[in-house]
Amino acid sequence: MMRAVALLLALCLSALPARAERLDVPADPGALAAALARAAEGDTLTLAPGRHAGPVQIDTPLTLTGAPGAVIDAGGQGSVVTVAASDVTVRGLTLVNSGRSPETLDAGVKLTKAARRAQVLDNDIRGNLVGVDIHGARDARVAGNRIEGLRLRRMNDRGNGVYVWNAPGAVVENNEIRYGRDGIFSNTSRDNTYRGNLFRDLRFAVHYMYTNDSRIEDNVSIGNHLGFALMYSDRIVARGNLSINDRDHGVMLNYTNSSDIYGNVVTGGGTEKCTFVYNAHRNLLAENTFHGCEIGVHFTAGSERNTITGNAFIGNRTQVKYVGTRDVEWSYEGRGNYWSDHPAFDLDGDARADSAYRPNDLMDHILWSQPSAKLLMGAPAVQLVRWSQAQFPAARTGGVVDSYPLTGAPLPELPESYQLLARATPLWAEGE
Repeated sequence: MMRAVALLLALCLSALPARAERLDVPADPGALAAALARAAEGDTLTLAPGRHAGPVQIDTPLTLTGAPGAVIDAGGQGSVVTVAASDVTVRGLTLVNSGRSPETLDAGVKLTKAARRAQVLDNDIRGNLVGVDIHGARDARVAGNRIEGLRLRRMNDRGNGVYVWNAPGAVVENNEIRYGRDGIFSNTSRDNTYRGNLFRDLRFAVHYMYTNDSRIEDNVSIGNHLGFALMYSDRIVARGNLSINDRDHGVMLNYTNSSDIYGNVVTGGGTEKCTFVYNAHRNLLAENTFHGCEIGVHFTAGSERNTITGNAFIGNRTQVKYVGTRDVEWSYEGRGNYWSDHPAFDLDGDARADSAYRPNDLMDHILWSQPSAKLLMGAPAVQLVRWSQAQFPAARTGGVVDSYPLTGAPLPELPESYQLLARATPLWAEGE
């Protein structure tokens, strides 16, 4: 009887999970690969300061971390760290020198489809083709990393800071991403959140393609070719983002539908268009500030049923560029937008101007459709046409109309830290 009880107790103890261990890994040749081969589920591998040979693959749920100065160097081959198990954390490491194959998307960290709930936290990821490749991994989190991409001569030969492909539930937050191609390239995914990231000296800060039901919040784009490019995506919330000195556009909606673009600030320093809206439908653009661009918003290609209200258009050379044959109302429930060039009165004190705002006239339409007509800009006939259209409403062509323009809107104060970064000359202005 006692023997049976002892046997039963031994079986129960053997069924308990092994106790997780901390394994210290010296910076010796082959030590990291050997430690990963013998690690058990739940273990923590702590790398000593120094250079550890990569590339490496993690096939067990564990934590890979390091003391300050711990570097994994892939030697120009493959991805530095490939995660092929669930519940893996990669934290506090310097990850460098991946391969440069665009076919295999060599990366600082590659999260495969098996890497569910992976966490990539507080790493220094630089000199890799792609910073972090979330390739089919569900519910991944990439946070607090400093990612510096390649500065190859051809921008299209560079990889992205974070590449998200078919990765529902991915959260990318509080990272600093610089150089390379796009800061975050999100493709064929859904239910993603990108917030609190800082992007500099890139092509696009955030590039959306076929990514639905997702959020872009409180990100900062400084000195990129384009800030936030939302393309072929539906039901997006873009809220509280900041674009400073981006070259082409601050925000672009291209085939984007049923989305909320709310409370964003675009301030130009050579920016061509604060916002470009192309074939985008049923969107809300509200409470945004568009400041100091060549064009405040370029609205084109039959975009329909959009609600545009509460925005501030301040100091743009051309507030709106829109060519149409019928009027498009830019107000909602008696509340329009603020236009810094609208000289109107508010006699009843309701914070609404007493006259409607029409940003474009017949000559604008002619100049945009026939660029050679700019040679006549100073001709008296042009001024006569503009005066006549202002005096006789029946002569007006279709276009944007704000029937309830606002009489005031403050220009948001930029945080001092971002003002300092914005004073640096962006790479695009230096010809790189």
